[in-house]
Amino acid sequence: MFEDIHALVEFAEAGSIARAASRLHRTPSAITRQMQRLEAELGAQLLDRSVKPPRLTPLGIRIVEQSREVLKRVDDLKALAAKDAEPSGLFRIGVAHPLADGALVEPVQALTKRFPKLRLRLLSDVGLVAKIQAGQLDLAVVVLPDSQMVPPPLVADIVATDRMVIVEKGGSRGARTPTWQALSASQWVLNPPGCLLRAFLLSALDKAGPPAVIAAEIHNMHLQLAFIKAGYGRGLLPERFVRRYAGGAIRMVKPKGFELRMTIAIVRAGPLGSLDAVAGEFRDRLATTFER
Repeated sequence: MFEDIHALVEFAEAGSIARAASRLHRTPSAITRQMQRLEAELGAQLLDRSVKPPRLTPLGIRIVEQSREVLKRVDDLKALAAKDAEPSGLFRIGVAHPLADGALVEPVQALTKRFPKLRLRLLSDVGLVAKIQAGQLDLAVVVLPDSQMVPPPLVADIVATDRMVIVEKGGSRGARTPTWQALSASQWVLNPPGCLLRAFLLSALDKAGPPAVIAAEIHNMHLQLAFIKAGYGRGLLPERFVRRYAGGAIRMVKPKGFELRMTIAIVRAGPLGSLDAVAGEFRDRLATTFER
């Protein structure tokens, strides 16, 4: 049917079946059969054959107008799938809460400058991998424990790694290398349930003593940092974040055997067509940001 619609639009623009056939490199009889097939498919007369040469009926004129829109949409679909086409339209990026800070501003701004036809939508949330699987995001920047992998058929591009550190209020009298029993007995300011890094820490604490006391469950790292500075409890934060924002207000402690690294990765469902260039640019900009 698509080829028949194309033939109808060519007929309308050329003014005759012969000229439409020439433009499409077909015979006039082939174009005539396409017109007849389209009329049968739509159940309507599109050409007035009582005159020579045939001309469009009033309904045919309206069908041509809609057909041009159909052809344009098909061209848009082809452009969307073509890797060498200029990226345009909506591009949806998910950002994990541990990465939702000012460091992301520069990579995002770089995308809008390089791809002016792009419209970005950012979402900081949990369950980003599931949102990609459901088609609600084009890609997501997530943090994973070093050994954690994304489920196939998702693909992940690693852009950086970082060390997670246990932190407490600066000036605390406790040891710089506390026992796991001492840590288990203290209060904690952590991400809400669902965070794999939190689960790793709590598993280690549970082996040392009674279940840890969770004093606050907060998605926002800056708010976590504020509570930790106030002495509300210990926390688990990325080292790069602590060095950038904490100053001397908090200190890092390291119990024996504690080593938790996180992988920062861009996760997507697969090829994105023309938007692959956007994903590649975002990956490179993020990698440069984390290197600094």
